[in-house]
Amino acid sequence: MFYRFAKSLLSVLLRARFRIRVLNAEREPKSGAVIVAANHQSAWDPIFVGLALERQLRFMAKVELFRWPILKQAITWLGAFPVNRGKGDSRAIRSALEILKSGQALAMFPEGTRVKPGEAAAAQNGIALLASRTGAPVLPVRVVDNGKQIEIRLGDPITFASVIETPKPSKDDLSAFSNLVMEKIRNL
Repeated sequence: MFYRFAKSLLSVLLRARFRIRVLNAEREPKSGAVIVAANHQSAWDPIFVGLALERQLRFMAKVELFRWPILKQAITWLGAFPVNRGKGDSRAIRSALEILKSGQALAMFPEGTRVKPGEAAAAQNGIALLASRTGAPVLPVRVVDNGKQIEIRLGDPITFASVIETPKPSKDDLSAFSNLVMEKIRNL
């Protein structure tokens, strides 16, 4: 309930400041587990992605955001959970697996951090690990901010099994899928 209220309020406030346009909204899976994978250039990206999609998203958020009590409470109410980036955070992976196994939508930024416009960073393997273990499709999303207009572009969902055909994926398989997801995001 808090998520819907916050989404409505932010929509009104941000649409007064930005022209927000969603392209290919019909590509969003309406039900079932899905991993929303987006580029991350601004602190506003989680909000823009959340506004663009119909479904409630559960965000994996950097643990540092949970150190400020008021922010921690707000993002927890919005369904975010902490991830210790770059550390192979098993607790965050378990939380993400539970979210996906219960048929919810999980949002994450495969690069693991914000990346300046025009630059690229290697994708972390968490997205591939989750996609391979759950079978959840990955929805590539690109946020494009030209200052006054925000475009949120949705790509075609892809599954791990449609790209990597092995029951026990190697680290290279995970890396290949994660990088493919980032390539699809960049090409939107």
